[in-house]
Amino acid sequence: MLLDKEGIKKIIPQREPFLMIDEVEEYTPGESAIAYKHVNESEYYFKGHFPGNPIMPGVLIVEALAQTGAVAILSMEENKGKNALFGGIDKLRLKKQVVPGDKLKLEVKIIKRKGPIGIGEAIATINRKSSSQRRINLCSCLKNETKGTVFICLIKQVEFCRKKQKQKQQKMTKNDK
Repeated sequence: MLLDKEGIKKIIPQREPFLMIDEVEEYTPGESAIAYKHVNESEYYFKGHFPGNPIMPGVLIVEALAQTGAVAILSMEENKGKNALFGGIDKLRLKKQVVPGDKLKLEVKIIKRKGPIGIGEAIATINRKSSSQRRINLCSCLKNETKGTVFICLIKQVEFCRKKQKQKQQKMTKNDK
């Protein structure tokens, strides 16, 4: 183990109960990170998801992957003291249930960075079987920036996605005619 929870807290701002990674096996600043989440029965979300049949919510698996990506981005010298905000998901697939006792392996590779936007490919596995695969978009912002600045960053990403969707719909409509 390269980083325990205390080491992780020196890089990313999340804290319990929303710190979703327990250890980092390896990371290369600005490039990649591999982390683990030890899923146990005492997790707060199992009380309601689902009583008698505890399953880790998919959105929290996504958050764990985003936090793993944040370790890679925020460990860069120029990003120390910043926050990484989740910007979007492309092609998410949840293939297996994550239950108490599982050790969730979280791998993120940063494939593109432009300004404050970083895009990473991520996969979560349990015992070498894929639980979730996705592409994540991260925005990094200074802690002192206003909420408006962060919001603009996220809206640009959403508008880009909507524009692509609209182009696909128009193309499909032309092909149908």
